[in-house]
Parts: sequence; C-alpha cells; structure tokens
Amino acid sequence: MPGRRLLLSVLAALMGGALVPAGAAAALPWTPCQPAGFECASLGVPLDRSGRTPGIVTLNAKRVPAAANPGRIAVVALAGGPGQAAVPIASDFASILGPAIASRDLLVYDQRGTGASNPLDCAALNRSSGSITFVARSCSEQLGPARGFFRTVDSVQDIEALRVAGGYERLVLFGVSYGTKVALAYASAFPDRVESLVLDSVVTPEGPDAFRRSTLGAVTRVVADICADGRCKAITSSASRDVSTLARRLRRKSLKGAVYSPTGRRFTARLSEAGLFGILLAGDLNPTLRAELPGSMRAALAGDVKPLLRLSARSAGLENAAGLQSSRADSDALLLATTCEENPTFPWTRGASIRQKAIEAARAARSLPAGSTGPFSSDVPLQQSILPLCLGWLTASPAPVAPGPLPAVPLLAINGRSDLRTPFEDAIAVAGRVPGAQLLPVPNVGHSAVGSDPTDCTKNAIATFFAGQVQVGQCAATPPRFVPTPRPPTRASRLEPYANIEGKVGRTVEALRLTVNDARSQVLGQALALGRTPFGAGGLRSGHVKVFRDGLSLRNYEYVPGIRVSGTLPNRGTSRFRVSGKQASRGTVRVSDTLQVSGRLGGRAVSTRFGQAAGRSTRPYGGLTLRQAVARGKKIRAFG
Repeated sequence: MPGRRLLLSVLAALMGGALVPAGAAAALPWTPCQPAGFECASLGVPLDRSGRTPGIVTLNAKRVPAAANPGRIAVVALAGGPGQAAVPIASDFASILGPAIASRDLLVYDQRGTGASNPLDCAALNRSSGSITFVARSCSEQLGPARGFFRTVDSVQDIEALRVAGGYERLVLFGVSYGTKVALAYASAFPDRVESLVLDSVVTPEGPDAFRRSTLGAVTRVVADICADGRCKAITSSASRDVSTLARRLRRKSLKGAVYSPTGRRFTARLSEAGLFGILLAGDLNPTLRAELPGSMRAALAGDVKPLLRLSARSAGLENAAGLQSSRADSDALLLATTCEENPTFPWTRGASIRQKAIEAARAARSLPAGSTGPFSSDVPLQQSILPLCLGWLTASPAPVAPGPLPAVPLLAINGRSDLRTPFEDAIAVAGRVPGAQLLPVPNVGHSAVGSDPTDCTKNAIATFFAGQVQVGQCAATPPRFVPTPRPPTRASRLEPYANIEGKVGRTVEALRLTVNDARSQVLGQALALGRTPFGAGGLRSGHVKVFRDGLSLRNYEYVPGIRVSGTLPNRGTSRFRVSGKQASRGTVRVSDTLQVSGRLGGRAVSTRFGQAAGRSTRPYGGLTLRQAVARGKKIRAFG
C-alpha cells in the first residue's frame, strides 16, 4: 500500500543513532556542535516497543554538560504542541534554566515525530480544501498502523531510554504546555528517577478536556482580569458581562462587515460565537489582542462592528481552532496522531463511524450541565476543540489507561492568569495532587508564562526553586504594559478638540493623533503575533499602513470616520501627514522629533505639541518599539 511505503520511509530513514532496545543501555555518542558549549547525539529507539510493528525512530538530542555533575542528573526540557521541536530552541531553554544547570546537564531532544526525530507529515495536511474531518481521516490512513505509536506514553519511554543511554541517575523535568503532560506522565511512570518538576502552562495528566470546560469556564475571569483595578472605567462597567451578552447575540446572528488587509484591500469578514472564542484564545499569545478586546466588544454591542472584526482578522493563525495547546506545531501530523489517539475524554465510542461519533458528540454536548461552558453555548466546543479534529481520525492504539498517581517530588507550577489554553484552574488542580507543590500565578500573562512574562518574576522563581529555598516569591501585582485601549470613535463631531484648538480644526488634530497611534499600535500588534517585522496593517475603516526600513507609511488610513491620514512616520526626523476626508479640516501637518506640531488645516495655521502623539516618541503599548515587539513575539512563539 502507498501509505505503508511512505510510513516506512518516514520512520526508517536516517537511522544514524545507536538502536537501544527496551531496557538496554548504551552510551550516547556526544560530539561538539553549535552553538559553542553544546554537544549533539542521536539515539535509535523502537517505533513499537512490543516489536509487533516494525520501524525505528532516531531521537535527535542536544545537551550542555555541566562542569561538574556529581549526582549524574540531567534537566530535560520538553517543548509544547504536541508537535513542537525542542532542539531549535535549546539555547532559550539554557537561558531560562541557567540556575538549574550549574551542577546538572541540560538535555534537550525532539520528541518522536517532531524536528529531526523522524518528523511525521501527511500530504492531506497540505491541501487547501476539504473539511478538517476528511483531512484527519486521510492523514490517519496515510500514516498507517504506526500512527498509534506517537502517544505521550511512547515519549515517556523515549525519555527513559535517553536517561539510560546518557548515564543519568535522575532527571529534572521542565515542560511547557503539552511538555508538562509528558513530564507528569514520566514522573508517574518512573517516580524514583525524578528529582523535581517545573511546569509552565500546566496540562493535566489526563490531557485537555474534549469539551474544553476549564478553558470556557475561565473566560469571564480572564476578561475581568483585563479590566481589574478600574482599567476599563472609561470603556465599560463590566467586560465580563459584555462577553456574555455578545456571545448570546452571536448565537442568534453572526456579525458581518468590512475589514482591510495590510495592503488596503477591502474584504468582508464574519464573526460567529465560536469566532469570539477564537479571539480570546488568540489573546493567549498576543497581549495587544487582550488590550483591544474590551473596547472592541463594547463597540460591537453599540453597533460598531469593525473594531471586533478587525481584531478577529488579526487573531487568525493564533486562535488555534483545533483547540490544542500550541498555536503552531512543527509537525501537524504528530499533533493529530498524539491528540486523537490518546485523549480519554472523547464523547464517542472508540472505533465508531464518523456519523456515529458526530451523533454521540452532539448528544453529549446537549447534556452538558448549564454553565459548564462559561458564557458560550455547547455549540462552541463542538467547533473550537479537538472534537472536529479527531472526528475523522482512525485510531490504531488501545484505549488510553488512566494516569497513575503523581509522586511527592518538589514541584513548581507556573501559570499565566490570562492563559486560556491551559487555564490557571488546571494548574491549581495539578498542584493539589502533589503534596508540597508550589504554585506561581503570573498576573497579566497568557500562555507560556516564562516566555511571555515581561518582568523577572518567573526567572527569579526558577532561581529560588533550584537554590533549594522553601518558598518562591509571588509575582507583584504590577499594572500590565498593554492596558485596555479606548473604544474607537464613531463620529468626528464627538471628539474633544485637541488642547486649546477650537472647533473642527481641533477635532482634526485629535483625530490625527488617534489615527497615527492606532496605525502604530496595529503594526506592533502584528509584530508580536508574528515574531518578525510585518508588512503592515489595515486601517480600521479604510486604508493601510506599510512598514518600510526607516519607519511607517500611512496611506489613506482611516480610524475616525471621515478623516483620512496619509504620510510618513520615520524612525528619526520629522513626520509629515496629509489630512483629508469629508469630516476633516484638510491640510498638511509636520510633527518633529520633540512632538512639536505645525502646519495648516482648513486654511488655519496650527501650532501645538503632542504629549503622547504622532511622532517618533509615540508610546502606544507602553512605549514598545517595533524591534522590541518582534523580539518579544519571537520569545512567546518559541515556547507557545
């Protein structure tokens, strides 16, 4: 069969490492590699440790040996997903775990099916058409019987093989997102081999609930946290009530309106109840989405749908519609294989037909207790979870067994309070299962807390934990860098004139300030989402802003209805803007490096100074520069 031949070629190729049968020991052949201070090796392990299904998986590993390691202990860093490779971010792990690896080796490896450890791939996943159910079924057929051997339990045995081959007595396990599930599973299977656990963005040992009830139940708390301490006072009296009201309205009728691409092209966008949930999930990995959400929701409830539709468009690619723990996976096929084979909470008969699974899932959704899906209806988890992803998957492994008890080892669980993929409530539950476990909630931070935390809190907590101190310090309740943004204006006539400039000219100056700040904020938000310099961003009501080497270029960018701004915002030097539109006092304005404003609008001379306005020192999002936004985006995405 073609699928079987492809499977064998994927799994048997590059058998460069020493094969280690189950229970056997062999020394890993470490050799120096880049960057300096690292060593690389590979280890061949059986695809199926029972031997019934042939194949070898070559694990790609990397380590930083400690100068002295008297206890023969390794710190194993586990990436998320399922499907994310760890070796490409080995240097990031080394930086985070510096206090732990002073007297222990750092060991990083690509879990089977990811990175350079025989990555799984399916041609079906590269198609642009077909339902997700059909794609999943095609992928499972293409992978053949081997698809049943990329479960967490298989990765646990791989870690043990690496421990034996590496000559280590015990392990410290550091996991992020799905990596926390692998760490907990190893601790349960080999409790006497675990020195301690550090978990970031905690997944329960059972894995994510198929209906995402802990995530959905955390929505109103997370939205309320965005507005804590009166941060939304000028926007709404209750953002948590707004999300419930909006979800209820979207249940009856989707929103529809115009959205503009980064090239200024107009297209029609729609937003459903499930789409609103998608924006919330995307906010896990982009704090600027969280900042814009309260004002955008309030605007939509008042009839102005464009801010929320633009927010939805920006969230595309981050919302992770499949409902898994990572927004991206190096191997989507591995993500499918692991998730669909091993989750014990699917509301259907294992091995049933697609039609029967769909019937059973819908019936189970209708039977969910009231309130168990937060402000959303039970239709949302049927669309935004692992259910549609795994509906078509043909399982090849036995039903998963219940996880065993967790050992009483030192455990530090770190979780962002704004995390919805792996909500703080799940971290509380896991910490409660390990006597003496420490729990560190990180305020105003979403998924991948260590990567997303802009302060030194998580870094200091890890250092304290490995210094052997009894308790780590808690994070200070500092205001978020990305504070909620105001609801966008719907009429130029309602703007407060800027400074002492009266009438229409003063309102035009204020519109200029708001417009340029919005353009820059959108670019920064895109940079955070992508982890690279974006092409640009679409205007709220028309136009776009383009990023070029020396700054930004606005082209008929419209934030306030009827007032359009074109011009350049260089990184250094004077900005020049042309203001047009039916509601504008037309003319040209210059803004200097020191934010001095001069020019003519509506035939009148204008001279003022922006406090936080449309110049090089603009400070949307707490003064974050484009370069800083890109760097932060890369860090968040590395572990997200």
